[in-house]
Amino acid sequence: MQTRSKFFDDMSQLMTNAMGVAQGAKGEAETAFNSMIDRWLAERDLVTREEFDAVKLMAQKAREENTELKARLDALEAAAK
Repeated sequence: MQTRSKFFDDMSQLMTNAMGVAQGAKGEAETAFNSMIDRWLAERDLVTREEFDAVKLMAQKAREENTELKARLDALEAAAK
């Protein structure tokens, strides 16, 4: 019975070690994948959400100013007639 118990103890230890190695490999694979994705995105010259929102706000202000200037121009043209 002693031999059988030692066998199961050894197998249990082997499985525990294998799980540790597998978890370590999973962590390394995730880190490598995330690093690769970060590099790929950086190479694409994409804008950040903050940059996009800033430009969107600038465009909105420019449209509003354009509308106001058009109204003033129309008023001046109407007064000149």
